Amino acid sequence: MAKKASSRLEWRINVPDGTSKVLEPESGAVGKIWLGLKGCMGIIVLKVRRVLENAWHIGVADPRKVIHCIKVGLALSIVSLFYYMRPLYDDFGGNAMWAVMTVVVVFEYTVGATFYKCINRVIATFLAGALGVGIHLVAEQSGDQLKPIILGISVFLFASAATFSRFIPSVKARFDYGAMIFILTFSLVSVSGYRVVELFELAHLRLSTIAIGTSLCILVTMLFCPVWAGCELHHLIHQNMEKLADSLDGCVTEYFKENGSEKDLNKKMQGYKCVLNSKAAEESMANFARWEPTHGRFNFRHPWKQYLKIGASLRNCAYCIETLNSCISSEIQAPACLRKHFSNKCMKASSYSINVLKELVITIVKMKKSSNIDVKVAEMNFAVEELVDALKSLPTTHLIATTTGEESTKAKAEGVEGSEHPSPIMKVLPLVKVVSSMVEIATRIGGVVNAVEELARLAEFKAAKDGKPKQNQPTDKLVADH
Repeated sequence: MAKKASSRLEWRINVPDGTSKVLEPESGAVGKIWLGLKGCMGIIVLKVRRVLENAWHIGVADPRKVIHCIKVGLALSIVSLFYYMRPLYDDFGGNAMWAVMTVVVVFEYTVGATFYKCINRVIATFLAGALGVGIHLVAEQSGDQLKPIILGISVFLFASAATFSRFIPSVKARFDYGAMIFILTFSLVSVSGYRVVELFELAHLRLSTIAIGTSLCILVTMLFCPVWAGCELHHLIHQNMEKLADSLDGCVTEYFKENGSEKDLNKKMQGYKCVLNSKAAEESMANFARWEPTHGRFNFRHPWKQYLKIGASLRNCAYCIETLNSCISSEIQAPACLRKHFSNKCMKASSYSINVLKELVITIVKMKKSSNIDVKVAEMNFAVEELVDALKSLPTTHLIATTTGEESTKAKAEGVEGSEHPSPIMKVLPLVKVVSSMVEIATRIGGVVNAVEELARLAEFKAAKDGKPKQNQPTDKLVADH
């Protein structure tokens, strides 16, 4: 009777609608395993979905990356015909696989990077192959006993010398990949030549297949939606200028307004951070751009090194903006009356500095010399002088009296002793730091102007049309005649 009663025992719960539901007993081991597998499959499907969504966003943000993937697949499909088709395979044999390997390792995103690897690979393979064959012939004349010794010593010497060359900055910047391929090819030729009789034929076939692979990569990357490293560098530099101008505007506006939007500020602050982190990308693009042929508005000997100097000048400005940003988040702030006193002067200096940066952006984008950059620089310098004069003309006693009065009023309102608050001079220092940062930013923007003007001279930018502004037009609203 007890067993029958226990088998009929049910647990019920009351739900809000007044009905009751029966709680089902837990499933057995098979049910638990099924639930576990079901949960694992759900997690896997969720992760795959996230990967696909990220891939979709990357493709939508920059369709050229999708096109690059198609170009790599096309090049590999074409070069694989040397292995699949019998007539071509009879000519090259198993060495056709070297053409496939060449396409895999040398095909890069930009034309300059592909040229860099292709030229380095062909020259290094030819030099290493010729040198390896020559040493092999010398070793053959020395007898069977000295042959392995000569080959071993040659591998040691040339591999060590080529490896050391990779530490030289000038060689590493332009021929690092070639030095690595030289070591690999010379070692393979020296080692395989010791056992292979037909060494000349082997070297000829490998060099031919590598030449086929590199030629195919160059043709595909140049004919189908080419991505030029020089254009990317050119775009990056003027884009960094725009970000720097936005960051300067955001910092000054946020510091001198009473109620600021921290979300908008953080969004603008990403600009100068991108400038600070772009050094490696600039150097890489400038190195690859040197290998590219003439394209668009860029000649073969375009002064790409000058872009690096402009980038360095922009980073110097970004460091000052970072200092200016630290004043915003400082715990010690200047009194509101003093901030209001310097607000107009700082905003004016910031506005003219931004005008100079935007004029430089137009100069680089259109590759034309500016007709009124000197006027805008003069306006910026005059605004900075006014800011410095305003700081010098403010008496120290007035600063102390003003801050002391505000401090005592605040202490009485809060019921706190005035000695617990920072001293008046300490509360003025952040404002002095802001003013000095504005002066330093204007000075470093002058360095950017000089670097851009040097680029215009070296690259032979077109001269600006002679257009004089109207006399009744304000100087701060001059627009370059492009």
